[in-house]
Amino acid sequence: MPHAYRQEAPTRADIDTRPGPLVLEFGDDYCGICSAARPAIEQALGTRPEVQHLKIADGRGRPLGRSFGIKLWPTLVFVQDGREMARLVRPMQAQAITEALDLLPK
Repeated sequence: MPHAYRQEAPTRADIDTRPGPLVLEFGDDYCGICSAARPAIEQALGTRPEVQHLKIADGRGRPLGRSFGIKLWPTLVFVQDGREMARLVRPMQAQAITEALDLLPK
């Protein structure tokens, strides 16, 4: 599982037309809360290898994060076939992430 947040982000149109399950993780490599949440996120996502996981660097002027209204890091957005199914802000428990993943069809 990638640890670094990608500086290059897909466009919102790319996300809206992407088929299948996807988790967008918005944060920053220097965010302490993001680092603290990493074990729970990795544990939960490890149970669903078919779900694509994109770690997107967020911040001022980043259009993808703004299009999703991201305000706090990390924020996980659970997407199925381009449609947002769930969102978790600053998740620290794998169980909450697993419950949100269960909203994405297997």
